[in-house]
Amino acid sequence: MKVLYNNQFKNRDEVVIDIEDRGYQFGDGIYEVMRVYNRNVFTLDEHLARFVRSAAELKIQLPYSVEDIKTMLLELVEKNHLEQGSIYVQITRGTSMRNHPFPAQSVSPVLIAYPLPKKNPSQEQQQGIKMKLVEDMRWLRCDIKSLNLLYNVMAKQEALDHQCYEALLHRNGTITEGSSTNFFAVKDGKLYTHPANNLILNGITRLEIRKLCEANDMTMIEKELTINEIESFDEAFITSTTLEIVPVTQIDDTVIGQGEPGEMTKRLQMLFQALI
Repeated sequence: MKVLYNNQFKNRDEVVIDIEDRGYQFGDGIYEVMRVYNRNVFTLDEHLARFVRSAAELKIQLPYSVEDIKTMLLELVEKNHLEQGSIYVQITRGTSMRNHPFPAQSVSPVLIAYPLPKKNPSQEQQQGIKMKLVEDMRWLRCDIKSLNLLYNVMAKQEALDHQCYEALLHRNGTITEGSSTNFFAVKDGKLYTHPANNLILNGITRLEIRKLCEANDMTMIEKELTINEIESFDEAFITSTTLEIVPVTQIDDTVIGQGEPGEMTKRLQMLFQALI
């Protein structure tokens, strides 16, 4: 495996991270995961735009231009002969003596990127999945794709412990998103999802779903949904870069619709595959 370390390509066993890297000690950094199809990085520009935004929100000065990062990521794909899979990229504020405030003296941010071979979750995409309701107790800047994912990890594990594929997070009964996915529900032929504010991550696949709806005369409404409305959902699905579109057939003990992928979900899956 070739790893991008700052602006150099190294073998994985050659990469060393300092014990006082702020990403390691504070989660002081950001990341992106990008899908690769046939050696092409899907929605690369959109991912990098969000990467830049997240860095700005955390006041991390990117050490390279967006074009330079883009060039290096494309070279990473080629050096690893990555036909299908994902690219993980992160940047931390850098290394300094452990102290909560930003370093008094300038430090150099640390950029890391490497490939993640991955197969499509074909069975889940075709048959659907079950979700577990979990209280959303994350911080209030979920719009920043930061390295602070501990509660997401705990929520995902709680779902798995209950034989569910994913957690469905809610704040005082208002549905936000999954632990690593965006959530959509269909009611009366219209698609609903939580507004893109500070309580959710505005997923890149989520944005592509909006474009597909606009181009194909499908109504998508950004509106808060509550857990009390779950029984009224005709369909539901989750989206993410790695999962694409996965139908939801059950939430806790409530079966969604007919307990199988719905027509709008399947249509969006078909349109998304055509887009890819």
